Amino acid sequence: MVINGVRVRPGQSINIDIAIARLPTHTLIDLPVFILRAKEEGPTVLISGGLHGDEINGVVTVKRLLEEEILSPVRGSLILVPLVNTYGFLSNSRTFPDGRDLNRSFPGSSRGSLASQIAHILTKEIIPQIDFGVDFHTGGRMLTNYPQIRVDYKDKKGVQLAEAFGAPFTLNSSMIDKSFRKEAFKSKKSILVFEGGESMRLDNQSVEEGILGIRRLLKHAGVIEDSIKEAKTLKLKESFWIRAKVSGIFIPTVSIGEQVRKGQMLAKISDPYGQVKVPVKNTSDGYVVGLNNSPVVNSGDALFHIGKIP
Repeated sequence: MVINGVRVRPGQSINIDIAIARLPTHTLIDLPVFILRAKEEGPTVLISGGLHGDEINGVVTVKRLLEEEILSPVRGSLILVPLVNTYGFLSNSRTFPDGRDLNRSFPGSSRGSLASQIAHILTKEIIPQIDFGVDFHTGGRMLTNYPQIRVDYKDKKGVQLAEAFGAPFTLNSSMIDKSFRKEAFKSKKSILVFEGGESMRLDNQSVEEGILGIRRLLKHAGVIEDSIKEAKTLKLKESFWIRAKVSGIFIPTVSIGEQVRKGQMLAKISDPYGQVKVPVKNTSDGYVVGLNNSPVVNSGDALFHIGKIP
């Protein structure tokens, strides 16, 4: 295995800092990559977080895997990248200083924007090394995702990996053009997207579910030896958003992760004076896999992400 010109031999554990660019202060920004190789050959697995700089749960999940020494491969190799988007992390932002989204910048270019340059590094240095991976994400600002794996159900290998991961929910999610996941899939590499919690807010349940899922997945692949038991995931082939029909104060009456029925009232939206109250009703049996945490919403805002029961 060779990454950024550094050869990593079987049985080695090594940290590689890939130079990216400099801040306006001329402070050098590196992309730290942590590699754990077993002596015995086996699959190479990527575990990454912080592709969006404000999605802290993923950063903490990968950080804990490293600092608590939870993973010790007996076969194959692990490549861990806790924080991909250093620029967004420093500014509490999803994007780069120029507003570009790294997860819409693949395969990237060595002469392009900052986002394009980092996408190029991941495309050239990381994707060719791996067999599969898990990329940790969260919901957006004021939007919480219940712990879930997203995978394109057309990717049969990815679906098998999702079942081994054993998150509470597995959602069918088509690949997005110029995304990290789609770029890897072009090289026949499956990357699962784990979603859990909300951006800029730590969520212990999401972090714990992420760690447990990684342990189950790596045990399934034979990379680690672990006493952890398998967990069943609920596979949801379809999902949809329920949006606000009016603006006002949003008061949910159900919790995230909860099973809901068609026609059930999920929330009320009222004006600030208590004169108008509009119920928000569900349109299909399913589960609340995503929830808007904002107390004040506008007409058209996404309120509930519902995963339909098969």
